[in-house]
Amino acid sequence: MPTFNDKLKAAEKHLTRVDKTMARLIRDIGPCALRPLRRSPYESLTRAIAHQQLHGRAAETILGRFVALYPEQLFPEPRDVLDTHFRRLRAVGFSRNKVTAIRDIAAKAHAGIIPTRAQARRLDDEELILRLMEIYGVGRWTVEMLLIFTLGRLDVLPVDDFGIQCGFKAAYDLRRKPTKADFQRVTECWQPFRTVGSWYLWRHADGLKKR
Repeated sequence: MPTFNDKLKAAEKHLTRVDKTMARLIRDIGPCALRPLRRSPYESLTRAIAHQQLHGRAAETILGRFVALYPEQLFPEPRDVLDTHFRRLRAVGFSRNKVTAIRDIAAKAHAGIIPTRAQARRLDDEELILRLMEIYGVGRWTVEMLLIFTLGRLDVLPVDDFGIQCGFKAAYDLRRKPTKADFQRVTECWQPFRTVGSWYLWRHADGLKKR
């Protein structure tokens, strides 16, 4: 059975073969270093909500205070979050909307609406997106990040991501913001490895910022 690294190498070969621009990015950037985190979807969604509209360091500080409320656990269980008073969750630094979202995530995890990693394997990408977008504060982009960075799905293209848009615009020499039609026209041939193509667009955008 192929490992995740084997799949990344297969993706690089495929993208190099079908897209000259992507072949250049792969040559310049090097091997794809995507390494999904082995977290539960519940934990990943909670952390994603904490990071919304905050600098990474500030979000991690607040998350640290949140986790510290439950000293006997590496990460709080959904039932324990639901049993925690709203004001106590606010006191760690979460906004009212974020507390509402985190409690809704906990409620839907406790009810089995948010699947475990094992259960998620039986659901395709779009099923997961539609299911998890029912959670307060969770949009399509948040679920796409979960698919990529937690579940390691290899055919996800987050077209609404700012970094992806910047990388695509620069790589394909566009003078305007790329449309969904642009993405569809160019990346159809990337399938079933659009996640890896997205990773190279992110790295390309990062390189432009550094320059």
